[in-house]
Amino acid sequence: MGIFERFLSVWVALAMAAGVVLGLVAPEVAALLSDLQVANVNMLVALLIWVMIYPMMIQIEFSSLKDIGKRPKGLCLTLIINWLIKPFTMALLANLFFTYIFADYVNPATAKEYIAGMILLGVAPCTAMVFVWSHLTRGDANYTLVQVSINDLIMVIAFTPIAGFLLDLQEIVVPWETLLLSVVLYVVAPLLAGVITRRALLRLGSEQLSKFISRLKPFSIMGLLATVVLLFAFQAGTIVAQPMVVVMIAIPLLIQSYGIFIIAYWGAYKWKIPHDVAAPAAMIGTSNFFELAVAVAISLFGLNSGAALATVVGVLIEVPVMLSLVAYANRTRSWFTPGDGLPLSGPTLGQGEQGSPKSI
Repeated sequence: MGIFERFLSVWVALAMAAGVVLGLVAPEVAALLSDLQVANVNMLVALLIWVMIYPMMIQIEFSSLKDIGKRPKGLCLTLIINWLIKPFTMALLANLFFTYIFADYVNPATAKEYIAGMILLGVAPCTAMVFVWSHLTRGDANYTLVQVSINDLIMVIAFTPIAGFLLDLQEIVVPWETLLLSVVLYVVAPLLAGVITRRALLRLGSEQLSKFISRLKPFSIMGLLATVVLLFAFQAGTIVAQPMVVVMIAIPLLIQSYGIFIIAYWGAYKWKIPHDVAAPAAMIGTSNFFELAVAVAISLFGLNSGAALATVVGVLIEVPVMLSLVAYANRTRSWFTPGDGLPLSGPTLGQGEQGSPKSI
């Protein structure tokens, strides 16, 4: 296992700290970088996410996509979790904590904004980062691509009515240009680049393809770390000024994340879904499309609103939570039947540390 994968949680923690320091020490630099936007999408963040995904897209072999229909369970599980369970459990937890449990510590108007931000997170399933988590759990890259693509199509149709219903509004203004541009930037562009690169390298021989993928592997993790630095630099002042609010927002988000993973992972285990499909399916349901949630929150409530802060807290907890779940999924690989999709080479987080239901 490479040094990046072995100590990934350490690098992420350092990236968070570096982002906060950058935002506090050089706020003008953070402000300049945050202004590099098109349709509320930060182009620098988009580029870094592209760097994360591109190495994984090269590994996708489209000839195996024809067999996806033979394994519908993982796709069905993802759709049930993302669109019939996750948005509603997030709304329930947000209201429980900020209408009742934390009611004495937050004024009602601000509490509603926090609730709104968390709901936006819950209605936006992961689009980009899940490829990283799938890769680290040795997931079936082809199956993950199909799951994400179908979720993107459903999101275009379902985001507004579900968010509007949960926010108790007549309608909610969603920046469709932002959504569509995000899908193009985070999925379509790196996918096309990966296909072109793969075909070109295969003409030179499979060994050349393997060497190229191996050389690119560290860049995927570096892209993740650089993204974390930027996101925390953009919100450094708010995070430092309101630490207790950050903790209060983080509590229901943590319960939601681990709760959804338990439901999805247990469902995959009971449904006898292979691990290379089960782990990514649970990761898609657990993680969020935070880029979209942040953009919509800012568009609806403003950059300094409670809703925007809630979505940034979602970013704060996402990487550590997902890394812990990646490690858990790798330790429990032996619970599941072996995957029968495209085998992915390379080290995985927690590889060689498998357990059984009795040992966890």
